[in-house]
Amino acid sequence: MNTKTLLLLAVALMATSLGAQQKTAEIPRDTSFTVNTTATKVLKQYPQASVVVPKLPYGVTAHENVVYASDGNRKLRLDLFVPLTKSRAGYPGVLLIHGGGWRSGYRQMEWPMAQHLAARGYVTATAEYRLSTEALYPTGVHDLKAAIRWMRANAAMYNIDPKKIAVYGCSAGGELAAFLGTTGDMKKFEGSLGNLHQSSRVQAVVDIDGVLDFTDPAESAKDTIPQKPSAGKSWFGASFKEKPNLWREASPINYVNKKTAPMLFVNSSLPRFHAGRDESIEKMKKLGIYSEVHTIPDTPHPFWLFHPWFDEAFGHILKFLNKTFRGK
Repeated sequence: MNTKTLLLLAVALMATSLGAQQKTAEIPRDTSFTVNTTATKVLKQYPQASVVVPKLPYGVTAHENVVYASDGNRKLRLDLFVPLTKSRAGYPGVLLIHGGGWRSGYRQMEWPMAQHLAARGYVTATAEYRLSTEALYPTGVHDLKAAIRWMRANAAMYNIDPKKIAVYGCSAGGELAAFLGTTGDMKKFEGSLGNLHQSSRVQAVVDIDGVLDFTDPAESAKDTIPQKPSAGKSWFGASFKEKPNLWREASPINYVNKKTAPMLFVNSSLPRFHAGRDESIEKMKKLGIYSEVHTIPDTPHPFWLFHPWFDEAFGHILKFLNKTFRGK
């Protein structure tokens, strides 16, 4: 099956779930980051690449469009992938967060990784969160913390071990994953959505090309043309020069503490997406917190959506999660 056919199949498989989401007229959408648009760009430079197509594995059941929280009439949804075989202690859970500059993207983009992990004995959830076209920071953070709390509140129903929950994210989702991993149970960032009696703390973080320091010039120095605001300015509603304290507040690097979860960093070869990583790791080392870094050479930023890089990234992720949760 050629690359074009695979791409069309991937888009078709996602169409049903995504279609209902995009038809919600009252929610503004930015569709600049999709599997289709990304593949068009990546395949020009890497013609050997191919889209990773979602496919429900044998022994895994899917629960789509599950409402995990509501804010007035706004319902927030996730998709679950659950091993059919029961585990007496429950399976570790993983919340997967899509990328797209905090402005675009959709949760179905992370179905392939969620499905692969579910086939290896993890209960995985791909969650939507409110993007900058709908609500500014920290609304998306509040949403995702509510998703973690929902997983704990429904652990028995879906065979999740509530003491073993990881968060995984790509690009903007990677930054958010690191933020959740460093700010667990911090009242300032919890928000007011569902299951507030549950903890939002996670026990492992997988950051795929997500920055940890918004104040790094790679992120903070972009707003030179008012008509073309950076992803950061759109997320915060102000440039770094206008509200530097807000950009600092949102940087995971500033919250590394003794309760920070172990972290895995899987990076492309583009230095821009490593901002704050090495400094955060140094802080973690001093606190005795485990971390790993794997940089995949000669890769585009959205490498996790494509073969051959998906397989290498998945290998690192599975090994890290098994080591963290199963001692393997």
